[in-house]
Amino acid sequence: MTLVQTQLRPADADSVNRPAVEVMDAAGPHVCDDMSVEVALAVMAAARTVRLVICDQDGQCTGLVTRTELAAVRDGSDYTDRVRLRDVLGDHGSFASPVTTMAEAEHAMRTRRLGVLPVVDEQGSALGILALSR
Repeated sequence: MTLVQTQLRPADADSVNRPAVEVMDAAGPHVCDDMSVEVALAVMAAARTVRLVICDQDGQCTGLVTRTELAAVRDGSDYTDRVRLRDVLGDHGSFASPVTTMAEAEHAMRTRRLGVLPVVDEQGSALGILALSR
């Protein structure tokens, strides 16, 4: 599964008012927050992706985690095989709704220094992601 970078700087003024649901990319693999860091890294490698959508026991999106973040945790001095994804989520609790405009999403991502933003429905299920182009 390939995640395509979404260009959030539109060429025309009408594009900034497009809702997230029209421009989001596929959410990618969903994994449970009780998964270990090592298993999550193996899932990423198998899925050929650089990020995972993290869900709680009820299937609600709790955030995203990247390969870089997980590798840093694994290489840390206090790492053990008991570290779970819920332990490393940090400040990944920002989400967009399907009706969030591109302009609102870009502002939120730049303000919070996020490279990606999950798009979730009213029940908290991940529908897709928005990603800033670098």
